[in-house]
Amino acid sequence: MYLICFDLDGTLLNNASEISRFTYDTLQLLSEKDIAFTIATGRTMLSAQRAVAGHKFVLPQIYNNGVTIWDPNTQQLTLENILEQTEINTILELALRQGISPFVHVIAQHQHVVFHAETQHEVEKRLVEKYFSDTPQQLQPLNALAPEHQVTNISMIGEAATIHAMWQTLNTYPNLIAYSGPAIEGPQYRWMDVHHYQANKGKAVAQLKKQLGASKVICFGDGDNDLSMFACADESYAPANAIDEIKQVASAVIGHHHEDGVAHFLRERFSL
Repeated sequence: MYLICFDLDGTLLNNASEISRFTYDTLQLLSEKDIAFTIATGRTMLSAQRAVAGHKFVLPQIYNNGVTIWDPNTQQLTLENILEQTEINTILELALRQGISPFVHVIAQHQHVVFHAETQHEVEKRLVEKYFSDTPQQLQPLNALAPEHQVTNISMIGEAATIHAMWQTLNTYPNLIAYSGPAIEGPQYRWMDVHHYQANKGKAVAQLKKQLGASKVICFGDGDNDLSMFACADESYAPANAIDEIKQVASAVIGHHHEDGVAHFLRERFSL
């Protein structure tokens, strides 16, 4: 049994953060051949499900870079490797000291809540007004965050140089791992997600492989948060737009994500 795991942004989704019609049809062909596939993304569950609305992903799905696993059949949500209070404090202090508003993601009774400080920059305000406010997740002030809240990750966005420097700093802490990449808002900005160091896609994929009894895992991804997934896969493929580090460890480099690179590869690989 094959198990195919897709990263979303920069991989399965196009530049409009959508699944194209060609990719949609390709996923349908995979289903008809009983080839198992699922999502392994850094996005939250709400954000990812919004992007793939109307597409049938029936197997357990991996969100928050492996912290969250959602099983649509049993309606069960599993959380592992959440951030501890000392780690949360470290991240918040650094962000606020740099004038960056941290967005603290919490799962409470199967609901997604985002706690955030007052936005400092226009790019942060646009994120709240055009993205967070347009989803079912709740928005709360940072001072309402309580010790009993289960924090899956802390994200932020800002000027590229500032975020890059923070990314370097946070990755020096032994209990933290930070992922970062260019923001869709423009090349002058970068995003960053910070997690507990034991949280990664690779562990979640390995767990899912065992649970489903899959004999072979094939992964697709483009960013540094896909490295752990590539390490545990039997085959791993990077789209042409992927970062160099991913391309170097991939089984092969395939077409660009905005040109349906994953779908074209799958049609050839499985004779769809």
